[in-house]
Amino acid sequence: MSDSAQYDRVAQLVADAGRILFITGAGISADSGLPTYRGIGGLYHERLTEHGLTIEEALSGEMMANHPEVTWKYIAEIEANCRGAVPNAAHRVIAALERERPGVWVLTQNVDGLHRAAGSSRLIEIHGTVHRLRCLECHHSRTVTDFSGLHIPPACPLCGGLLRPDIVLFGEMLPERELARLEAVLAEGVDLVVSIGTTSVFPYIAGPVWWAQQMGVPTVEINPGETEVSRLVDHRLRHRAAEALPELWQRLHPGDACKA
Repeated sequence: MSDSAQYDRVAQLVADAGRILFITGAGISADSGLPTYRGIGGLYHERLTEHGLTIEEALSGEMMANHPEVTWKYIAEIEANCRGAVPNAAHRVIAALERERPGVWVLTQNVDGLHRAAGSSRLIEIHGTVHRLRCLECHHSRTVTDFSGLHIPPACPLCGGLLRPDIVLFGEMLPERELARLEAVLAEGVDLVVSIGTTSVFPYIAGPVWWAQQMGVPTVEINPGETEVSRLVDHRLRHRAAEALPELWQRLHPGDACKA
């Protein structure tokens, strides 16, 4: 089937769907200049950190508990390499679709906050967000746009306790609130599941695609490469998210470029 025919079919599925679950990974933010996990700024790909650790060890819950200065060093380094990124066309199209219909949700692995910055509000941030800090002592929280003015590791302004980003580090449990939100969305039912820019190696990311297949719900993957769910989905658009989403938007809204 030609690319054009595939786009037409997927656009019709989107047009007919009142409730859509978008599942997004690092690939959707790549066009905003953010690296995918294995290419994190080219900083740690296939080598150890200067502390002689893998990046998974450095960014673990255990390291944050025992040596927070180590974990914070690499969190801050990654944040500095990603600073200034803004939502791209793919983020904007998803946010615009949410404004059009109340049943659009986003399940994202990304901690960059770009979906929220684009205007999406029905978010399941399964790994948290790096821009929200919380105190390990008094649970005070604050939002920061970047880490440039922070003393590393930062202290809570209220009690002096350690602040940490509200993200899921390696070895930590997923947030119960976000898992419950995902369960509620699936329990209510969706008309379409769209996986975008994720390898889907985590069961909770691939799970909704498996669920949709079992329930007879149409599925779409937008990804230039092969993933864990590529053989499961009904339709594949083998393009980058920032190419594919605007193309779908044009088919739904001829002549209307999504700029919101």
